[in-house]
Amino acid sequence: MADETTAPDKSTPEAETLETKLAELEAQVLRGDPRAIDKQHGEGKLTARERIDKLVDPGTFTEEFMLAETQCTDFGMAERRRPTDGVVCGFARIDGRPVYLFAQDRTVLAGAVGSAHAAKIANGIRTARSLGMPCVGLYDSVGARIQEGLSVTSAIGEIFFENSIASGAIPQISAVMGPCIGVASYSPALTDFILMVRDTSQMFITGPPVIKEVLGEEVTMEELGGARIHSEVSGVADAVSADDEACLAQIRELLGFLPDNCNAPLPRKETGDDPERRLDGIEDLVPDDKRKPYDIVKVIKAVVDEASSWSSSAGSRATW
Repeated sequence: MADETTAPDKSTPEAETLETKLAELEAQVLRGDPRAIDKQHGEGKLTARERIDKLVDPGTFTEEFMLAETQCTDFGMAERRRPTDGVVCGFARIDGRPVYLFAQDRTVLAGAVGSAHAAKIANGIRTARSLGMPCVGLYDSVGARIQEGLSVTSAIGEIFFENSIASGAIPQISAVMGPCIGVASYSPALTDFILMVRDTSQMFITGPPVIKEVLGEEVTMEELGGARIHSEVSGVADAVSADDEACLAQIRELLGFLPDNCNAPLPRKETGDDPERRLDGIEDLVPDDKRKPYDIVKVIKAVVDEASSWSSSAGSRATW
């Protein structure tokens, strides 16, 4: 006669211990530190998991390597270990299309990049390339975790390698959604599209304190690497959004213009815009005198289907 299996008795110490551990793990991984979350919200930003929920189709996100932790024990890191190691990675669907995505979690170790953290991101980009699907990165990090020394340097190099190998093979979209220093600005710069959020996101290699120490100049984070600098001066950012939700909506929209990979067909959509329609008034947009400037964005809006240029269809949510 086969042995009968019974559910564990919840009254036993073993069951209580297991339930306690599961509750603690859920609190650590899924709910997070309430104080850190309140700080994130106080800065006008969403948490990593909230960003993922708003970006992907409901119920489609499958997380990988949830329990990954740093193996570093130096400089007090053994006591600071947290599951996920500050980055949430996994598969999802956006408008029904499969994507791989990762979101740095500012509420866990300030989103600092350690070797496990970096390995998760590098693996995600590699996985997206091997499966021929877009890769979306949501960045919000103070940069490299210096407590881990040379091991994190090597792991960060692997991210850059994967960015380079995936270039031209799959779409790589980066959203800078907080102050991103060092590696958190290097990696996005190697991708195809970079989006930023007005007032809350910055990109720079080193921060204002170092600038003051080395050059004797005082600059704010926004002056050094804010959305205006990178969208109007350096050209690093492709688009700027008003807030996190608008940025995530723009990523969804942008993916609708891109193929899954370099060998896949472009997405097609019936626009109802007659390809034979006349462009009445376009001669008023482009002057006869070649020395006179004109607004090329107005020309693009007149030519494309239903004025569906990325910036115009986003309306007030985003600007170039």
